[in-house]
Amino acid sequence: MQLDDLYRRVIMDHYKNPRNRGTFEDEAVSIDLNNPTCGDKIQLQMQVEDGKVAAAKFLGEGCSISLSSASMMTEAVKGKTLQEALELAEKFSGLMKGEAVEFEYEDIEALSGVNKFPARIKCATLAWNALRKGIEQSQKH
Repeated sequence: MQLDDLYRRVIMDHYKNPRNRGTFEDEAVSIDLNNPTCGDKIQLQMQVEDGKVAAAKFLGEGCSISLSSASMMTEAVKGKTLQEALELAEKFSGLMKGEAVEFEYEDIEALSGVNKFPARIKCATLAWNALRKGIEQSQKH
């Protein structure tokens, strides 16, 4: 099987079977972002406890890249300190710039081909930008 085919399957699996889709009933940091160029929307919620992302969930509308990236990101940040989560977001930015980076949560690497399509980079980074804003917001409280 070609690597591109494998990556496409991973992306479609996260799109069709999103991890951590939904909202929290308890208190959570909540960020709403959208990408006006394509209409993608995301609401990210995070429960932050003792400087760590205890849990993260999202709701959204958009393309397979946007929603699968949100699914992957919520899986990757669980249990990470806020600093580690920010570092993951920076690594993801590097991936979108074509840098060779590896992730502990390997599904994220399936999005590496997105950098060949500049218009889609905003789709892939939407959830990660929400993560950054959520961390900023949680550090102000």
